[in-house]
Amino acid sequence: MRYVIGVAVGTRSARAGLFDETGHMLATASKPITLKQPKLEWAEQSSDEIWQSICYSVSECIAISGIKAKKISGISYSATCSLVLLDKKNKVLVLSDGKENWNVIVWMDHRAACEAEEITKSGSSILNNLGGTMSPEMEIPKLMWLKRNRPELWEQLGYAGDLADFLVYHSCGSLKRSDCTLGCKWTYNADEDGWNKDFLHQIGLDDLLKKAQLPDRAVPVGTFMGKLTKQAASELGLTTNCSVASGLIDAHAGALGTLGLFVDDQLERRMALIAGTSNCHISLSPKKILIPGIWGPYSGAVINGMWCSEGGQSATGALLDHIVALFAKDRSSKNYHTDIALQLMAIEDENPEFAAEIYVIPDFIGNRTPFANPKLRGHISGLTIEDPEISFLKIYWAAAASIAYGTRLLIDRMNQYGYKIDTIHLSGGHTKSPLLINLYADATGCDVFVSNAEEPVLLGAAIAALAQFEDKNYVAMVTKKMNKNGKLYLPRETHRRIHNERYKEFNKHYKRYEIL
Repeated sequence: MRYVIGVAVGTRSARAGLFDETGHMLATASKPITLKQPKLEWAEQSSDEIWQSICYSVSECIAISGIKAKKISGISYSATCSLVLLDKKNKVLVLSDGKENWNVIVWMDHRAACEAEEITKSGSSILNNLGGTMSPEMEIPKLMWLKRNRPELWEQLGYAGDLADFLVYHSCGSLKRSDCTLGCKWTYNADEDGWNKDFLHQIGLDDLLKKAQLPDRAVPVGTFMGKLTKQAASELGLTTNCSVASGLIDAHAGALGTLGLFVDDQLERRMALIAGTSNCHISLSPKKILIPGIWGPYSGAVINGMWCSEGGQSATGALLDHIVALFAKDRSSKNYHTDIALQLMAIEDENPEFAAEIYVIPDFIGNRTPFANPKLRGHISGLTIEDPEISFLKIYWAAAASIAYGTRLLIDRMNQYGYKIDTIHLSGGHTKSPLLINLYADATGCDVFVSNAEEPVLLGAAIAALAQFEDKNYVAMVTKKMNKNGKLYLPRETHRRIHNERYKEFNKHYKRYEIL
């Protein structure tokens, strides 16, 4: 039996899972990581702290499982698409004043909104793979911002990489990068010539490839990258016989850990929804499908030989956290979202239209897709003077419904251009909320499949770790051994009719801005 470690670094924590080759998770552990927000819409982290949290989680996994370290043959990383910066001495390139090693610009950081808008207005051909619009959440505008606003840091820059690629580099010293990270966030095109150097010259980043130590070509997800160094093995609690595989963005790992199990079963009907602080929507197709407002299609970003189309919502779980912080009288329970969900489901059973007059527009930090407008803002309408606790419950339900409507917007757009999505493969934190699961089904009209796998994102990273040991057709070879069971949630007809009417009203908001 082969054993591997899958790592997932989210916005707030690092997690690790120890898996066997059948996809069974034997142990998991996690540790929080700090998120610093020095200014409005800025977000930073420390790669040192992230690595320490990973080392703790991996070591804890091994201890819990009882599997000896020498029996663990592979490891791979999934992580948020955050930008890691090192100096020419391979030390952290400190972004903020003070002693803290803040050298990671987090995915959700929007400091480069102006640079992103500038790229969008350029009309460059690189926009063809971005649905026509550059996002400030991608790496190129952030690097433009760094060069323009912190030239002293740009001069010191010796390495820049997506977090998943950095973790590979830190583990085994390989400077190779993944098709997933470079293709999705760096304007690299795996299907054509790789880098568009005319575009880089146009935006003033002629020196980027050299300064960031970026390769001419990326490698497929699950490629062998090297053995753990002695130091990395010691810190992780593994051995130097452990092989490191190229990883992927955390959401794409979630797609691999869900859609990857159905690679030969009508993929164009399926969409992976990785739902947590934000939502990421990923669909796969054997053919190239260009969709306005949808990122991609990216070649090999999840599975080699497949095209990946990607949508997203910048604030979902974060939106519900904010609603609770604004309106909840008592937030003492650690399970307050679960408690609220159960309370709302009981109310729904008695009166499905109890919040009929309340609408929430969820774009509190802009719209990622399909409108690609970081300047859009959310709002709440339909309020009246009533028991504040009742108002809070209505607002929470309407906010949760608005998240599902945002997902329906993406599905409608993708189906309009060639997909036939009727099944959502849900993973992430939202699987813990029966309210959200039902809303995704009722509001979209899709079946919602929740895998029995406890941690699909970790499973996706583990599949990448296992893939490096296969000669060809690696995902099918790996996943055919894995359990595909789960629970299917179907739309409820009465609720479906209610949400159809609410969805029409939801769309009127965007028509006011002439963007729908």
